Amino acid sequence: MITLIWCLIIAALLPYIAKAPLAAAMNKIGGYDNNHPREQQTKLTGFGARALAAHQNAFESLIVFTAAILLAIATNTTGETIQTLAIAHIVLRVAYHLLYLLNIGLLRSIVWGFGIACSFAIMWLCIPS
Repeated sequence: MITLIWCLIIAALLPYIAKAPLAAAMNKIGGYDNNHPREQQTKLTGFGARALAAHQNAFESLIVFTAAILLAIATNTTGETIQTLAIAHIVLRVAYHLLYLLNIGLLRSIVWGFGIACSFAIMWLCIPS
């Protein structure tokens, strides 16, 4: 179960780590506007726009992954397969973010699909048979 807890902690940190490239991109367009950051973000293009989208997607993914992990813990379905899926999700999310920043769209979408599939597979495995 400790692996699942660590994966959940890492997943919760990923959106905040993903903010770093976004902040750097915002800084390049006149300095980081801490008073109106969302307004400034609407002006981003290219790398900055991709960094923003990746940052937002990290939060979206966190919702599904959190539900999956909490369901696994609540149902005491914490075996090796669940742990492997949780680790895979984290690895795939990091890869997804990097692919987004590097503008590698098709592979990014495939990695996203596998990552979200890991979360839903965890949920599926929690259903009693």
